[in-house]
Amino acid sequence: MKNKIYSSLVLSAFLLAGCNNETSAPENSEPEQNNEDTTEQVADDNTDDTETDEETDETEHEESEDEELTYQYKINPNTFSVEPIDSENSNEDEKLVLLTFDDAPYGNTIEIAEALEEKDVKALFFINGMYMEDEEGFETIQKVHDMGFEIGNHTHTHAKLDDYSEDEQREEIIKTNDIIEEAIGEKPRFFRAPHGVMTDYAKQVMEEEDMTWMNWSFGYDWESEYQNSAALIDITLNTEFLSPGANILMHDREWTAEAVPEIVDGLIEKGYTIVDPKLIQNEAE
Repeated sequence: MKNKIYSSLVLSAFLLAGCNNETSAPENSEPEQNNEDTTEQVADDNTDDTETDEETDETEHEESEDEELTYQYKINPNTFSVEPIDSENSNEDEKLVLLTFDDAPYGNTIEIAEALEEKDVKALFFINGMYMEDEEGFETIQKVHDMGFEIGNHTHTHAKLDDYSEDEQREEIIKTNDIIEEAIGEKPRFFRAPHGVMTDYAKQVMEEEDMTWMNWSFGYDWESEYQNSAALIDITLNTEFLSPGANILMHDREWTAEAVPEIVDGLIEKGYTIVDPKLIQNEAE
């Protein structure tokens, strides 16, 4: 098998350039012994009661979380837009939009997540597993997940899958799933192929791993003319491709991190509802 797994330093220089299709967890006496037995029995009884109460609390908490996470949305497999599951009973006037960030954790992940958290909105971070191989990257994804953000698979080395053998494609996907699961205790539910290039074999692996595939509606932060916050804010909010259901592609980059607060504000001002990815149904669920 050809060696396609390059080092992170070499690959990171090419990630944005490779996105050129991306726009659209003691004996005692008898009496004393009897007294101890009684004490132990009372303690045991109290312990049982405490454990029962704790189990009840945990069950109620889990049920509460299940109720909160009732899936409301889905990804259209043809357009990759976000849509209501129950379109007939949904609010026809609600304009949905999904925020996604590729190539994390690249150095700006926490800043982006904190900016989103301050605005009380969520997003989906697509991970390149190679960036989680050091302690900092690994802990970054743990923190972002603990903040309530969805974590997705973006292959291990940002691989253009159609250039890889089937064994290599499988390794790119499975290796990243494994390291994500090690970090956050669960496998990712969503997959995005780098460069938007998906293969039939990668789809097969993705389905075996119970993931939903998505590309995007539009994205600009990889283009040189939009690699500053002002230009990126303007094009993101005013592009002709911004419409209800838009799946917005961004990257873990400094200029994007700077632009996030105003992009969020602008979307809300335009009447958009920014969807929490945890409310999006995975096709396998």
